[in-house]
Parts: sequence; C-alpha cells; structure tokens
Amino acid sequence: MKPNKRELKHMERQLVVALTEACEAAKTEIPGFCWLTHDNGVNQFPAGLRVTWIFDTRANLEQALVDGLKKHARLRTLEAIEQTGLDPGLISSCLQFDSEEACTNSQKGNWLARLTQLRRTRH
Repeated sequence: MKPNKRELKHMERQLVVALTEACEAAKTEIPGFCWLTHDNGVNQFPAGLRVTWIFDTRANLEQALVDGLKKHARLRTLEAIEQTGLDPGLISSCLQFDSEEACTNSQKGNWLARLTQLRRTRH
C-alpha cells in the first residue's frame, strides 16, 4: 500500500536524521567534504529525491571521486534510505556531487539556484 502524506512526511524526517548522521561521519572520513543536502524538486517525496554531496573545492571533489567517493556516498545514502523504509531503488537516480567553489563561481553562492540548475542538467 502506498504511504499517505503523513507517513511520507515522517519518512522524510527520518531521512533527514539518517543523512545528517551520514554527513557527520563523512566529514571525518573524506578530505574536503563539507555537507550534503536533499531536495525533491517539483516532484513529491520520494520520487523526486536528490541527495547532493558537497565539497569545498572542485579539486577535492575530483580527488574524492578518484578515491572511490561514488561507492562510499552510494553506500551511506543507501543506508539512510533503508533506515526510513523507502525503496532502495531510489539510489539509482538520487545521487549528485558538487562543490562550494562551483556554486560561488556560477551562481555567486546561491545554492537554491545551483541545485535547480543541477536538477535541470541531469535530465
């Protein structure tokens, strides 16, 4: 049975807690990692879920990708999704990566504009 709005809100709150835990762990494990965020775009949660892992610089992001970040981020994000009872299949389309430097250079630090641009360029 499909979750109702109240259940989806509860699941999203659980996801925030789980992603916060993943974020705090990643800060100590991955050089240059700063924070992560999630958004749903124009779609309703959870179908439009995007989780963005954000680094301080492009160079640190690129190095993390070379060092296996995608696998690590995928695992941490999947754990968060599973803790909320959401479909683990969401992981295939929800991950993206970016840097503070790129946002500053292209959107003057406006993360709302940056995440909107990333969402448009992914589809």
